[in-house]
Formats: sequence, structure tokens, C-alpha cells
Amino acid sequence: MQDYHDLLIWSKSLEFVKLVYKLTNLFPKEEIYGLTSQLRRAAVSVLANIVEGRGKSTDKDFLKFLYISKGSLNECQCYFELSKELDFIKIDQFDYIENKRGEVGFLLFKLIKSLDK
Repeated sequence: MQDYHDLLIWSKSLEFVKLVYKLTNLFPKEEIYGLTSQLRRAAVSVLANIVEGRGKSTDKDFLKFLYISKGSLNECQCYFELSKELDFIKIDQFDYIENKRGEVGFLLFKLIKSLDK
């Protein structure tokens, strides 16, 4: 099993999850079981799949989990857009979190590319 703490993607994903939690704390309380929960679970899934995949014995297995992580990151984009449309977040909050999502996405893309040979 390989340690995931040395991966830049892990630390950036952890930062992203914490930002999602802070942002969703501002959502209406009636969304706790709706959009708040969905967004938090998707963000945590990004991080958790990186960690779970890193513990696998082959790059092929790791890649499978990285692709799942990528899907969860795309899911977050959808929820951010919906949150903006519903006025749960302001445009500057949307831009900021989308920028952070993009950073994680870029690192994920580079890691996938380096392993997918």
C-alpha cells in the first residue's frame, strides 16, 4: 500500500472538500438533505477515491479510482451551477470554487495522463 499523503492532488482535494463544506454551510437549512448533502458527498468522493485508489497494488486499479474521482468532480460542477442558478451562492463564490475545482481537475488530469500509458 502506498501513502497518499505525498500526492499534491490529495492535499488540493482536501482543501477543496473543506471549501465545499464551508460554502454549503451558507445554503438554506431546508437543503440539508438535498443539494447540500449531494454536493458534500460528491466532493468527499473526489478525495476518497484518490485515497482508495492509491492503496491499490497496480496503476490500472489506481486509474479506475481516479476516473471515478474525475466523475465526482464533474458532478460538483453541476451542483455549483445549480447552486448559482438558485441563488444559494453569489457569482464571486461560484467563480472561486470553480477555480479550485479546476485546479483539482487539472492535477487529476495530469496524474491520469502519467499513469494511462
